[in-house]
Amino acid sequence: MHNLLFPTADWALMYPNNFPKRDFKAVLKRAGLPEDIRLYDLRHTCASLLLQVDVHPKVVSERLGHASITLTLDTYSHVLPSMQQEASDRLERLLYEERGDGAALAWN
Repeated sequence: MHNLLFPTADWALMYPNNFPKRDFKAVLKRAGLPEDIRLYDLRHTCASLLLQVDVHPKVVSERLGHASITLTLDTYSHVLPSMQQEASDRLERLLYEERGDGAALAWN
């Protein structure tokens, strides 16, 4: 066995040209997913979800094989608006809420 993510039925190496046209459709069907999903759609969803749960963009970039974090952030910037609000909320809590020792980091 080759420890393949998508082996053939007999656990052999799948021909790359067959995968998107034939084999991937069978995987989608078995998973109960629509057959019009592209492999790229799964990649895009994975990256978006990782960014939404605060995985560092550099880690996401490396997983995708991007040459730079800039490409990742430019491509997945649609995820960032909700992250901007979360960043603002965290900063506000840091500056104005108690730290647990009865003191606030900043004045009120």
